[in-house]
Amino acid sequence: MALSFMGICRRVSLSVLCGIRPTTGLYPHRLAAAQVRLCLVRQYSPSQARQGIGRSIASRLKWANEKYERFLQRRFPRFYVLYQTFMRGFRLLFQDAREVHRIRTRMITNRIDYPKLPYREMEKLRQVRRDVIKAIPLVIISIPPFANYLVFFLMYLFPRQLLIRHFWTPQQLVEFQAVYHTRRAQHHQAVLCGLERAVPSVKDDRLKSQLINLCNKVQSGAHPIVSDLHAVRTLFSGPPLGMKRLYTDQMRHLCPLLFLTPRLPAFWMGRRLTCHALELMHLDRAIARLGLHQLNDLELREACYIRGLNVEPLNPSQCRQWLSQWLQFSTYLKESETSLYLHSMVLLTVNFPKPTLS
Repeated sequence: MALSFMGICRRVSLSVLCGIRPTTGLYPHRLAAAQVRLCLVRQYSPSQARQGIGRSIASRLKWANEKYERFLQRRFPRFYVLYQTFMRGFRLLFQDAREVHRIRTRMITNRIDYPKLPYREMEKLRQVRRDVIKAIPLVIISIPPFANYLVFFLMYLFPRQLLIRHFWTPQQLVEFQAVYHTRRAQHHQAVLCGLERAVPSVKDDRLKSQLINLCNKVQSGAHPIVSDLHAVRTLFSGPPLGMKRLYTDQMRHLCPLLFLTPRLPAFWMGRRLTCHALELMHLDRAIARLGLHQLNDLELREACYIRGLNVEPLNPSQCRQWLSQWLQFSTYLKESETSLYLHSMVLLTVNFPKPTLS
């Protein structure tokens, strides 16, 4: 059967465009169409086309974002600072989320317990958990429709109460840490008075004398040494100062030391205090394994701050000196001595020497 004129022309044109030799056989038009499709796939891959479109869209979005940032910086400089802080905060938050996912995956895959983790991974899990707990009320507020505008307004007015550390400026970080420590320091005297009230309950005369001397030393403005605290450690694992023997008022004054709310039932407060104290004790042992010299200045200040020390007037050398003394004290404590650990956040911090003026 002879081919039509149009069929011959179609085959010739396809051969010229795609470099396909004419094909003879029973169904030449089908073979030619298949060769054309193969040629088009080779020359115009869909994956390459999608990549090209994606790069074009990404470049245009980047250009628009840079133009918008230049506009804000020129016309609204104060809002630009807020905008930059939020963008940086979201980037840090996503980085922390990926890091936590990696740590959790490695713990499950390699069957690593939490106390065996390296210090930085352990600290990352602790901090991210606290950030998530603090962010929960803000997420709940933003659930209703159009509530995001109200949330943004509230975040602008109350950054310390509603935002986590990722969304604070460096100036706000210093300012808010000072505010939190001031509130924490308001309970120092009450904690010391609680120790003095426990003195008559001590049966052993030697331990009673050592506890009195420790309280008098701190009350007089002197800084105790590690041996002063270790001498009375047995009083904090049982009566009268063990966690299960503390009065409710004493626990309410210990909660602000760890930035915990004291408005909870006594059994709940005691459980939370014990869990947070054990977590810090595991972190102390992780620092000892890592080596104190491996911490940079920022990590050093943060480690001192969460253990009760006011780091604002101190230089890195003094922070390192205090943390070294703290590790000498805490790494030898047992898990049953968490009460002594918590009280030492006052005993070893309240009179730490201030920096000398040059």
